[in-house]
Amino acid sequence: MNTFFSQVHAIVSRIPSGRVASYGQIAGMLGDPRRARTVGWAMHGCPEGLPWHRVVKADGSLPNPNFAELQKAMLETEGIAFLNNGLIDMETFAWKGDA
Repeated sequence: MNTFFSQVHAIVSRIPSGRVASYGQIAGMLGDPRRARTVGWAMHGCPEGLPWHRVVKADGSLPNPNFAELQKAMLETEGIAFLNNGLIDMETFAWKGDA
């Protein structure tokens, strides 16, 4: 498996319930904030059981319209609220990384 992909999956596995992270944030945690698109590719084939639903776009929007309804429901179950414009308030719900 691609080492970068494995590192992405390791970070995503640590995002706690009730928090989200953006593709760019995850790339930045891996030392290369310009690889947000590569994080997306890593998430495309993520292992079963990984909390994929906690990865969103930097503006708080949901990345894939085909799974948006499911993803939104999963996030709401974890207590994540959506603003009237349909975005997640990243100030409130963005994961800041491991303490």
